[in-house]
Amino acid sequence: MGTIWFVPVEIGDQMAASHHNSERIARGARMLHTALGPAIARFLEDAGVVEVMLNPDGRLWIDRLSEGLSDTGERLAPEDGERIIRLVAHHVGAEVHTGSPRVSAELPGTGERFEGLLPPVVAAPAFAIRKPAVAVFTLDDYVTTGIMTAEQATALRDGVAARANILVAGGTSTGKTTLTNALLAEVAKTSDRVVIIEDTRELQCAAPNLVAMRTKDGVASLSDLVRSSLRLRPDRIPIGEVRGSEALDLLKAWGTGHPGGVGTIHAGSALGALRRLEQLIQEAVVTVPRALIAETIDLVAVLSGRGTARRLSELVRVEGLGPDGDYRVVTTVVAPGASLLTPAAKESPHAPDPA
Repeated sequence: MGTIWFVPVEIGDQMAASHHNSERIARGARMLHTALGPAIARFLEDAGVVEVMLNPDGRLWIDRLSEGLSDTGERLAPEDGERIIRLVAHHVGAEVHTGSPRVSAELPGTGERFEGLLPPVVAAPAFAIRKPAVAVFTLDDYVTTGIMTAEQATALRDGVAARANILVAGGTSTGKTTLTNALLAEVAKTSDRVVIIEDTRELQCAAPNLVAMRTKDGVASLSDLVRSSLRLRPDRIPIGEVRGSEALDLLKAWGTGHPGGVGTIHAGSALGALRRLEQLIQEAVVTVPRALIAETIDLVAVLSGRGTARRLSELVRVEGLGPDGDYRVVTTVVAPGASLLTPAAKESPHAPDPA
């Protein structure tokens, strides 16, 4: 006689609820895919397309990794654009109306980042759908495509190995996340325990000892997760994008015992990235700890251009503060076989122990 297994009622109910939730998500994904229409669905399925955008005039634009922005020639009626936005809002349990005309969400199933707007903040419905990175490009791929030089790739590789804190800067759609993933591919070659923090699913790391955390509105902010990460025994704490007061918590973590971080920031130059970091820190404190920034950030990599014009336009080493109190940065010029950095695992006397 075979063994008869009894499943407790509570566990059975939980399994049924989980199955029901999975079915609901799958059903929502199918409904949304249908609502998007064949043109948008086709662009999202195209591996070369990284973003699909609807403008208020009804034109659909796409951003290709290799070519940049282009008008697709496709048009979407305002009522169709509004229906898509409302359906996405319904999926995440949000309401959109004249008093709350904006929705930010992650599309079910496939994980695209969605930002939708309705009147009165726009003349007619508008949205952008950004696809998550699928393929991870290596630093060698960047050299092959001419985005960076072999010397720059070596400098970045050496920086990761030396546990430098690296800030990846650039404008919108310049490829900051893609370069960060290439750096995380180098991190994965180490034996370090990696704790990733982000607000949308974009970073990819194949490290065997990995914890990935994501924010949730009203539940856990980036600052909350930075503080939580310190209690998870991290070696490195990469972050998707530095965009608020969490910059101070992150800086303290990177500067006091957890070097080797990577983060992205919106800025058009290396000095601009450091000053943008100051602005974000001012959301938390009045006096900017410029010395802490100068001692904690080791490398700033700046991307510019789109499509075939994309380049690593700056790669600088931060060497503290100059006599005038401003940041002293040096463009990295590395001879073949030379080493770029001394190890970056340094303790900052200006940084208190994180709580």
